[in-house]
Amino acid sequence: MALLDTLLSAFKGGEHTRVPLAPGMMQGWHPAFAAGPGPRSYDYTRAIGEGFLANPIAQRSVRIVAEAVGQAPLACNDPRLAALVTATSAGQSLIETLAAQLLLHGNGYVQILKDASGTPVELFALRPERVKVATGPDGWPCGYDYTVNNRTARIAVEDEDGWPGIIAIRTMHPLDDHCGAGALEAAWQAVLIHNAATHWNRALLENAARPSGALVYEPGDGASLAHEQFERLKRELDIAFSGAANAGRPMLLDGGLKWQSMALTPADMDFATLKSAAARDIALAFGVPPMLLGLPGDNTYANYREANRALWRLTLLPLAEKLFSALRQGLAPWFPDAEIGVDLDRVTALSEDRERLWSQVSDADFLTRAEKRQMLGLNPEEQPEENTA
Repeated sequence: MALLDTLLSAFKGGEHTRVPLAPGMMQGWHPAFAAGPGPRSYDYTRAIGEGFLANPIAQRSVRIVAEAVGQAPLACNDPRLAALVTATSAGQSLIETLAAQLLLHGNGYVQILKDASGTPVELFALRPERVKVATGPDGWPCGYDYTVNNRTARIAVEDEDGWPGIIAIRTMHPLDDHCGAGALEAAWQAVLIHNAATHWNRALLENAARPSGALVYEPGDGASLAHEQFERLKRELDIAFSGAANAGRPMLLDGGLKWQSMALTPADMDFATLKSAAARDIALAFGVPPMLLGLPGDNTYANYREANRALWRLTLLPLAEKLFSALRQGLAPWFPDAEIGVDLDRVTALSEDRERLWSQVSDADFLTRAEKRQMLGLNPEEQPEENTA
């Protein structure tokens, strides 16, 4: 009976019933807060403009991670797969683009373009904000809609022959079964604070790089300026004495006018500390040690070498393994035995760790030569053929 039950389960599909899935209520490109007073709502398109294109800390953090992952030395046992992954498509580097998209958006989608025989010839990273997950009755993805200029194209998970058509990669999102959470959303409030502090500095620079003072009118008889006199005096001050070009320009006063300077109070000086704290929060969200960004006052690591090693161990290698494992799984029907990943032996930042491991393994006299090669990740030595003549 056991054999019969096994055969029946194989034909009926067994007990592998998938649970239903559902998208999250709050996704990275939808408003996270209601309109009105309070924190500004999060919108992905606006966040890219203010948080990546206009914020040097966020942009540099993303570039450090994405470019390092994209240019990491590759270890692959299949030259065809290596050429497919490292080739540029429409001017974009696949791994670097996917790394940046996961950091900013939390999702990455790779379209598999095939030739007439069904063999992959190109991998193209789709813009994630243009992709919408199409689900079946059970909530599981059955396709992906890609919309550009009000034109939508459906990319099926599998084509009519059963071959994969797209590879979906996402970060972990505890409230969404389909889409991931980007690091930019976590750093959004810190980005707003950092940008506001930058605008504050610019406003100070445009006002002679110091807090504006007060022009006091003391005629001695207790009279006050007429409205026309007040507006003319205000207009002349704006034209002749405001802005960086007029910094330090002497002012000639008469008729009971007196300039009263105002200094920055300790409360006003808090914006400098607030800006540095916001910059560290942005770097923390993207997984980059603040020391590598040149942020002052951060001595968490003893030197740049340790900070660079921590960047590789804690950020770059996990992100690279996530990308390469997804590509391995998605391309497994064409490359079943292929392995692809970062060649740790050729990573300069990890050379000291590798040298220490080699030294420890070499000094282990209780290990055989074959066991040492296996621990170091080397292939077994080829045994010479014996002459049986």
